[in-house]
Amino acid sequence: MSINGSEMMGSETILILGGSGKTGRRVAERLMAKGKDVRLASRSTVPAFDWTDSSGWAAALDGVDAAYVSYQPDLAVPGAVEAIGTLCRLAAEKGVKHLVLLSGRGEDEAQAAEEALKQCGVGYTIISASWFFQNFSEAFLLDGIQAGELILPVGEVKEPFIDADDIADVAVAALTEPGHMGKTYEVTGPRLITFGEAVADIARQTARDIRFTTVDIGDYVALLEEAQIPADYIWLIRYLFTSVLDGRNESMTNGVAQALGRQPRDFTDFVRAAAATGVWEGPK
Repeated sequence: MSINGSEMMGSETILILGGSGKTGRRVAERLMAKGKDVRLASRSTVPAFDWTDSSGWAAALDGVDAAYVSYQPDLAVPGAVEAIGTLCRLAAEKGVKHLVLLSGRGEDEAQAAEEALKQCGVGYTIISASWFFQNFSEAFLLDGIQAGELILPVGEVKEPFIDADDIADVAVAALTEPGHMGKTYEVTGPRLITFGEAVADIARQTARDIRFTTVDIGDYVALLEEAQIPADYIWLIRYLFTSVLDGRNESMTNGVAQALGRQPRDFTDFVRAAAATGVWEGPK
């Protein structure tokens, strides 16, 4: 098929960076279901891919036509912008035709990474996403919910949480269908929700007493340090909760509809389906 002048043949090889992550895993599953030649790259694959060591990047990109790029742990961390620039230039040298970048909505560093991508000479699609629904079911918020109390340094700020499945659908469309090259899709869910409201929804659907408690960022950092959480992860949490969650993202966008021609999934629908799996059951 032709994508804005670039020939993307059915036998193309699509590289997934972050293939075990919340979105990368879903992108890979969808592409493989379509019969695409998918190459997963991580520190445990051969060739290996490690964002902190560029020595293996060239081998990972050999023979690749397109790639889904999800930077770990977040584009906000120091060195991420430079890494994306290096990867993009290397991809151009290797003849990669299309890069789909998962970016962070409202993050200054993520926007700098987007600009680095645009300048490298490879066709691109950018997916700038709000916080994922799955942060409550597959990531660092899960433990607190299972324990019956989620403690976070955030108050009444609202976030248009989005389903990682919607992000994956946008990425797969960009990688397999015409019309997405050169586009930036700012994707959010269909409504604004506070973290407290999200927890209350989970409590209703699970019929459990799950509390949400707001704490000062300093007290929260102290809790993380007491739990011996790595310093770089604490830095990222502090950044996200003091900068990105300052109200700058309290608005919805129509990026999902632009890319897919349908509305994004609602948080309550996600909660109902996730609750049915038992993921939020309390301590045994």
